[in-house]
Amino acid sequence: MVRETNRYFKFDWITILLFFCLVGFGWLNILSASHVGTEINYFDFSQPFGKQLVFIFCTMVLITLLLAIDAKFYERFASIIFIVSMLSLVGLFAFGKNVNGATSWYGIGSFTLQPSEFAKAATALAVAKYVSDLNTNLTFFKDQIKVFAIIVTPAILVLLQNDTGSTIVYGAFFFVLYREGLPKYYLNIAVSLILIAILSLKFGAIATSIIAVLVAVAIYFFSKKRLRIHYIAMFLAAAIAVSFSIKLFYNNVLQPHQKDRISLWLNLEKDPIKLDQMKKTFAYNLNESEKAIGKGGLWGKGFMQGTRTTGKFVPEQHTDYIFSTVGEEWGFLGSSMVVITFVLLLLRILHLAELQKSQFSRIYGYSVAAIVFIHFMINIGMVMGLIPTIGIPLPMFSYGGSGLWAFTILIFIFVKLDSNRINEW
Repeated sequence: MVRETNRYFKFDWITILLFFCLVGFGWLNILSASHVGTEINYFDFSQPFGKQLVFIFCTMVLITLLLAIDAKFYERFASIIFIVSMLSLVGLFAFGKNVNGATSWYGIGSFTLQPSEFAKAATALAVAKYVSDLNTNLTFFKDQIKVFAIIVTPAILVLLQNDTGSTIVYGAFFFVLYREGLPKYYLNIAVSLILIAILSLKFGAIATSIIAVLVAVAIYFFSKKRLRIHYIAMFLAAAIAVSFSIKLFYNNVLQPHQKDRISLWLNLEKDPIKLDQMKKTFAYNLNESEKAIGKGGLWGKGFMQGTRTTGKFVPEQHTDYIFSTVGEEWGFLGSSMVVITFVLLLLRILHLAELQKSQFSRIYGYSVAAIVFIHFMINIGMVMGLIPTIGIPLPMFSYGGSGLWAFTILIFIFVKLDSNRINEW
């Protein structure tokens, strides 16, 4: 009886502890960034910090359910979960609520739910299910096309809802596929074409095409493994096509606010008057965020003592810009501890993924780590001005029920899958 009871507690408590450290510290910073006045009613559910407490309570219930479900359920019903998730994304086109320019929410009274957050976990399950199938071989082109379709389908649906930030996250799955045998030239080509697109916007198509030709020639003559000439020719054709087409995409496809953010990041605007207007419009959040982080110094100003945080200088500080609160009130040391905690969580998940006896569990674990990493990297990079402003939350930290629950589902399904390995050991 004791052994039967204990098996239900054989979870990876290090992962669980790191998760709750981030959730708890995140709530403290949401409290600091969103409270009004000198007296604080911690159970004021009209305020973000009060609502987040409700979300955290629901998270505890959700974790209990996720860990109570048999681990085999997630593999057996992965395809159905994915289909239901895709239908929830399609339903937004008819019943979705527009929030901040993106039709990504279902509105139920004053409560809203963002299905694109949950679609990431559903896609991770679907990818793990398909790739772990005995008949799947990622070195075969037909299998590559099928798994790409699984990843691209939710990405396109989310992009059509004008939620660019969530769309970018789906690129994380290509790192997972690379681990499972996808030829590395896909990753090399993707990185190269992204770099070419950026260089073309910054320096022009002709200059970038010349650089691409020189690099291709150097690779052909100096590479240890001589590539066939037709591969070099195909790469050059793609590079030149991207160089000359990216400007058309930039001018005719991107929304004005997206163009302005990229233009500001790459310093493309030459008109000083328009540049000044763009800075006032799009760089305000970033400037205030950088000022708040800079004010923190080494030790920080102390909990709820940040002048720029309490003064509400940083818009959306309790959501996408929550890390600026950490920087101001907890300083460089506090910010470093948050980064270290995320890194430890990622390393722990990757370590556990490699220990899995089931390929499905391993692939899903790598998907969890990749998704969390992309969110973490983009959000902190955005807050510090290293990449363009993209609306993407910091996992377990930013305010919001959908984001918190989605990452809870993502991580604790893996905790359950890993517990199945422990209990069968």
